[in-house]
Amino acid sequence: MKLFETILIATDGSEKNRAALDAGLRIARSCGSHTWVIYVIDTNVSAPVQYGTALASPGEPEINVDSDSEARQITSQIRTLAGDTPITMVIRRGKPAREIVRFAAEKTADLIIIGSLGKGGLERVLLGSVSDEVVRTASGNVLVVKG
Repeated sequence: MKLFETILIATDGSEKNRAALDAGLRIARSCGSHTWVIYVIDTNVSAPVQYGTALASPGEPEINVDSDSEARQITSQIRTLAGDTPITMVIRRGKPAREIVRFAAEKTADLIIIGSLGKGGLERVLLGSVSDEVVRTASGNVLVVKG
């Protein structure tokens, strides 16, 4: 029996989050786990925020005209970083912590791996700490990796 059958690695694509991705991939390799990597396009911004040339307003389902393109670029980079480690990428929309916890429950993940730091700055103030919320609300094991 494997230590972890199913691992979920959560990423926001930032350099600060890279340590969690690297640790997750190492754990997945050593355990031979089925590994999911989730990237959540955040659609719940509480105040208007400037993203590139598009202004996002509260309640808009599409807050960033480049969000799909950015998500595809990030998932492509992650596949490259994974190398020969088999992973399944998933992109979701919504509140990041909620979507991470929901997806982990759907896939009965034995372990969620997430970084303690993400994009940070103003985004952290607006969005709250995703890793803190995942730790509080997930029903299973969560590994928070300092980056």
